[in-house]
Amino acid sequence: MQEELFTSGRNIPNIDPSLQIWHWPISLYLFLGGLAAGILFFAALFYLMGKEKQYPALKKAAVIPPIALSVGLLALVYDLTHPLFTWQLYTTFRIESPMSWGAWVLLITTPLSFLWLFSFYRSTFPKWESKLKLFKKFKFLEKFEKFLITNRTYMAYALIPLSIILGVYTGILLSAFNARPLWNNAILGPLFLTSGLSTGAAAIILLSRNREERHLFSKIDLGLIIVEIALIIHMIMGYYAGSQVQLEAMDLLVGGEFTLMFFGFVILLGLLVPAILEVIELLGFKVPVAVPAALVIIGGLLFRFIMVEAGQLTRYLY
Repeated sequence: MQEELFTSGRNIPNIDPSLQIWHWPISLYLFLGGLAAGILFFAALFYLMGKEKQYPALKKAAVIPPIALSVGLLALVYDLTHPLFTWQLYTTFRIESPMSWGAWVLLITTPLSFLWLFSFYRSTFPKWESKLKLFKKFKFLEKFEKFLITNRTYMAYALIPLSIILGVYTGILLSAFNARPLWNNAILGPLFLTSGLSTGAAAIILLSRNREERHLFSKIDLGLIIVEIALIIHMIMGYYAGSQVQLEAMDLLVGGEFTLMFFGFVILLGLLVPAILEVIELLGFKVPVAVPAALVIIGGLLFRFIMVEAGQLTRYLY
């Protein structure tokens, strides 16, 4: 057993020996950013494929990314020590900084997600327009909507790479912290992207009323779950093949205080059970589609919380 001795005359919050400085707002943002990225990716991709009318839930799901990104940004600002200085992130761009990449991608993707939603507003949500009557109150919206519809293809081409960068960034934000052994793993970027795409597909399933659409996204989600499980296995094997500190970091997830949450709620209930239910549904048996979709979304949320909380407990000791 390794003993640690802290000797300090300080008692200042967020300074040694208190090592945890990222709390629930960061975990929430990582989840919402991945969810928005997944939905925007599928919406843009299927639009470019000319199948937006065949799969109407994609247009309904367009309401989620603007809300998710806005709430995520508010969570980020709330977590800052000096939120009034947030604007300083946009006074420069550092290509080697994941946070700089994330800040600029969010700055572009968030308003673009609002424009994407508005371009489908009247055709997808006619009841909203009949109640709000925005186009009668503001005449210029007619021309603005026409402009967006005309340029929707260009927005879709922009959203695909932006959503991929946003999804990968949520994992790279953690893996860039070399001082945290549990986060110092290159697989986190692809893993968080896959998880975000999976939660996005699950959200579309929840909103769908079309059997063909639900089956298609169930197949997509099943494939993503298989990839996500493979990446998690690869991540665990990477830790076990690593240094002593990485082995100790892995002990938190395998045999430590986060074992039940990680294996019970994320892997079992968040991945394996939804995968089994989706296979059963695809075989023709009746399964409430909301159950596996909801489990995937909850599992994705818990995965972010676990990785953020557990990662801050790991560190290099010299």
